Amino acid sequence: MNLIIFDCDGTIVDSQNAIVMAMDHAFTALGLAAPSRAETLSIVGLSLPEVFEVLAPGETSAMRQQLIQHYKHDFPAALAKVAEDDPLFPGAAEVIAQLAGRSDLVLGLATGKSSRGVDRLLEHYRWHDYFVTRQTADSNPSKPHPGMIHAAMAEAGIDDVTRVIMIGDTTYDIEMAGRAGVGALGVAWGYHPVAALQRSGAHAIADSYAALPALIDMLLDRRRGRR
Repeated sequence: MNLIIFDCDGTIVDSQNAIVMAMDHAFTALGLAAPSRAETLSIVGLSLPEVFEVLAPGETSAMRQQLIQHYKHDFPAALAKVAEDDPLFPGAAEVIAQLAGRSDLVLGLATGKSSRGVDRLLEHYRWHDYFVTRQTADSNPSKPHPGMIHAAMAEAGIDDVTRVIMIGDTTYDIEMAGRAGVGALGVAWGYHPVAALQRSGAHAIADSYAALPALIDMLLDRRRGRR
């Protein structure tokens, strides 16, 4: 049996919508043209003053301060709306169902979400039977510490690292996989760019959900010496 562990936000769930929604609100409230989705997501990780220096370079310092205040006000409401919907990336529902139905695989989650957030997601999509292990921020050290993967393997009863693949959209997921000694499969639709995932040690990159099953099989074969 092989264990396939998914990250959640940015890999299964499009949590980026909350950031984009709040940014759009901040700009339009002040009569400014909102940045594109790609421009907004490119600044994730910067502090807010730096964010608006990048996204509104032609505006005054006073205007950028107003943008900061609007964003701070809008983000909690945007996050709450997205949390209610838990929108999936295209193809996620179909491919996860396909993988969950295979006799040679079991699925797990390793996420920075809370247990409550994971329970809501599983209830919403009727996925309670899909994931045999669910590792959350409530009971594990933060990524890229390998604790989530170790706990998932123990709960799934798998002690062979060549039978485990971690799927994620950030360098933290890839680095966690590397520290645990398991396969690392990056996805191209999340927060971190493909080049960063590759530098962090990703063994392969999926550019769509449709590509995941074949890449999973390829990595499992490669890691177990069956080319």
